[in-house]
Parts: sequence; C-alpha cells; structure tokens
Amino acid sequence: MEPKLLSLATWVVAFAVGLPWPSLAQQPLRIGATMSLTGAQYSVQGRYGREGYLLCEKHVNAEAGVLGRPIQLVIYDDESDGKTAARLYEKLIVEDKVDAVLGPYGTAITEAVADVPEKHRKVMVAANAATSSIWEKGRRYLFMVLAPIDSAAAGVVDLAARNGLRTVAILNQDALLPKAVASGTSQVAKKQGLEVVSSETYPDGTTDFSATLKRLKAVNPDVLVAASARLDDLVAVTRQMKEVDFNVKMLSSLPYGLLPEYQDRLGRDAEFVYSATFWEAALPNPGNPEFVAAYQDEFKRAPAVQSANSYAGCRIFVEALRRAGTTDSERLRETLLVLRTKTILGDFAVDQRGFQVGQKAVTIQWQGGKQVVVWPDDVASARMRFPTPPWRER
Repeated sequence: MEPKLLSLATWVVAFAVGLPWPSLAQQPLRIGATMSLTGAQYSVQGRYGREGYLLCEKHVNAEAGVLGRPIQLVIYDDESDGKTAARLYEKLIVEDKVDAVLGPYGTAITEAVADVPEKHRKVMVAANAATSSIWEKGRRYLFMVLAPIDSAAAGVVDLAARNGLRTVAILNQDALLPKAVASGTSQVAKKQGLEVVSSETYPDGTTDFSATLKRLKAVNPDVLVAASARLDDLVAVTRQMKEVDFNVKMLSSLPYGLLPEYQDRLGRDAEFVYSATFWEAALPNPGNPEFVAAYQDEFKRAPAVQSANSYAGCRIFVEALRRAGTTDSERLRETLLVLRTKTILGDFAVDQRGFQVGQKAVTIQWQGGKQVVVWPDDVASARMRFPTPPWRER
C-alpha cells in the first residue's frame, strides 16, 4: 500500500528576469518525517504536530533557507501505528533519499522508529517524545527536545504538598508513556512526603472506568493523577468521575488535559483540572508571541503544545545545520551535543546521550474555560483555584 503523503510543501525561489534556473546546490534540502494524521490514538495531536513543522518550513524559507537551499518537508501519515511509521522512515531514507529526518508524534511511535535512523546513521531530532527510557538504550543519533515526561506530575504534587494534602492515587493506561508518568508520579510524591494510596493500570482500549473509579473513590485520595496517551480516555475518566460522584481536591489529567479538545469536549467539567505542559502561549520565551500570532494566521486556530514542540524541534535542527555547515550526521551530532540555545519552549541543552537537560515543563489549570500557568511560581500567570469543589456544588 502506498503511504499517504499529506504534505509535500512547495518551495519558492525568486528569480530576476533572465537568470538561469538554480544549480543543484540550490535545490531543496528535503527533510522527511511521519505524523499521526489518522488513527484514533494520536490523530488530534499529530495534526497539531504537522502544522508546527509546516510553519517552521515557511519561516525558514522566508529567511533564505539553510545551507543556501530552501527546505522541503516530506511528511507521511503513519496512521498512529508504530510499525507503519518504521516502514515509512525506512522508505524516506532508502527510497526517497531525504537529506535529513525529524521525529514523529509521541513516545510510542518514536520508540518504534528510533532504530531506523540509528541503523542508517542519520540524526533525528525527536520533537514530540519525552519518555526517558527511549534514551537509555545507547542510541547515538536521537536527540530529545522536551523535558522528561516521567516528572510530569511534579507541579501538581508540589502544589498539593504546599497546600497540606497528604494522599495520591494514580490511574494509568497500560502503555509506555503512561507507565512512565505513573512511575515518576510515585517517586515525586514520596519525595514530597505524600502517600500513594492506590495505583491502578488499566488495559489499553478500556472505555468503562466506573468500577475502577469506585475502587479509587473508596480509598478517598486527596489527589488523582490520571495518565493516558489517549485523549478519549482522559475525557472518559473525567466524565465518569462525575457520574460516580468521585471527588478529589486536585485532579491531574496527563498529558493531554492541556489540549483545547479536552476542554471542548468536557466544557465546565474541565474546570479546575490540572495538566503539565512543555509550552503555553503566555510563557515569556523568545519568539513565543510571534509564533502564536503566525500560527493563528496560518492555520486559523490556536496552536497546541504539539504545534510548539514540532516548531521548536524543527528550528533546533535547522540551527544545528547552520552551525555544522553540512548534513553530515557526525558533524550534526557533534553540533547538537554542544548546542545551547533558547526556543519558544525555553532552554535547549542535552547531555552525551542526547537526553534533554535544559527544557522545563510547567503546570496549567483550566480556569474559566482557559488554561493558565499555576506552577512554577516564577512563570505563573494566575493563582491556582483550590480546592476543587465537589461535582454537586459546581
């Protein structure tokens, strides 16, 4: 089956009248990637991620490209499937002979494809993957953009401890990223002096959480951390908490409680819910206001965190190309290992594994239908609304 080529963006070079066509050196530098544009698992997030890449392409070409060439993105739809994505990266590198590659959407698919560029010794900047375990396998050519998702609940746990809360329950999908979130939450909670009173893992594909939520309700936790790689699961958990009248003082919906679609689907039931995010529109990072305005103008909707992740990852890769002066993977690898820069996400810096040590996540809360940053204190745009009132009093 032929892959779906969702965007083979056109490139434009202005010529004065009478000048010859460009030489081979001026032909587009082709950068390949996949994104989850269909498939129930990640298509919402993947479409945002694709748009971030495309906006980066537009901006880089408006700046005369890189290495004297415009860039041209070749983005295939991996259909939210890791095996499909791995096959497509092989095609991009071997058959399409792209000059470079960027990462797909998400932890699971990045893990599924990571050995393909590794085999071909091609650097891949993974703009949308944040699970630590991916960088614990000795890979040399994979670079992390985001703060580790393992500590995604750190903000909520810190806020809970500072407000006198004592107990935490964890509910997570049986998948790589949610299990990393659950493990990290348990560790952070214990360090903060909170007791984990229950931790449950549910099978992928679960739609009815009522029995599980009733068990969690019985242990009466102060905080519930729900972790899933599926937006549908997080929406269902929140709705069914209301149905079984399960009340907590803080609910953290990770990692996709931050998506506009979470609030769109839940309306007022999203109020008071917390989430971690790698980016937020109001953060005072360089170029952030301009990015938000340009994205809104280009795509007629507000960016989500995946849009910003992809845009920043693409920008980081282009900066490495400029500094290295070549697409040679060894030179690019050496350049990225020492690169220290700031993007719309904040700081970028990696260790010798390619593991991110600069970027920091923040915590948002839904207030009045909008997400506001409530942690850490130095970038907070509003005070947390605490405690969450019972469902019957809203």
